[in-house]
Amino acid sequence: MSATAVAGIAAGSLAGAGPALAASPPATAASAQDVSVLAVNNLGLEPAQAKKWQCWLRRTGYNPGTIDGLLGTASWKAAQRKFNDMGLGAGTPDGVVGPNTIRALQRYLNKYNAGLDVDGIAGPQTRFAFALYASGLPRC
Repeated sequence: MSATAVAGIAAGSLAGAGPALAASPPATAASAQDVSVLAVNNLGLEPAQAKKWQCWLRRTGYNPGTIDGLLGTASWKAAQRKFNDMGLGAGTPDGVVGPNTIRALQRYLNKYNAGLDVDGIAGPQTRFAFALYASGLPRC
């Protein structure tokens, strides 16, 4: 999704919007910084934990892009490729953290006795198990 589209959605004004949206008062457009934040999904990891996850991906042969503690598209594509190579079924490596990616993460964490329901929902138990796992990874 382009920054313009995201800004348009944030402002509530895309071409073809119905009369209800057209009558709404204008909202402030999203800044470039806001747009980049929308592309990051740490699933509850603190930046230090996310950096460990990114370093682990890189060490295991999957390029997460910049090691910055922000799990963006490149980091999730790397994780999806790794999960797929492990037979965990993350789907197309597109960097989107959808149900297939969450199920693959849950399957992965269950290999380490997380005891998660593989439901594709990043609920509190999944987020806790992911943070616990990432905390135990070595630093870069």
